[in-house]
Amino acid sequence: MKIPLARPDVTEAEIEAVLGVLRTPQLSLGPKLEEFEKKLAEYTGVNHAVATNSGTSALHLIVRSMEIGEADEVITASFCCLLLSCVL
Repeated sequence: MKIPLARPDVTEAEIEAVLGVLRTPQLSLGPKLEEFEKKLAEYTGVNHAVATNSGTSALHLIVRSMEIGEADEVITASFCCLLLSCVL
């Protein structure tokens, strides 16, 4: 039995947005990133938002920002990113 973890839903709008960035000299850290972070902060009602390159990087930042240490207990789901164990 195959259980798909994710099935992409990519429309022509997403393809055009990616092509628009690919046609610029800034593939990372460009104006679209700043625009995304601002819109995400507005949407979630916070002052700041930070985009990362992966879920693993995001989890790493969360753990570090919470100052979780060796003596702390962290409980995760039974099915989660393997690298989360490495981050903790």
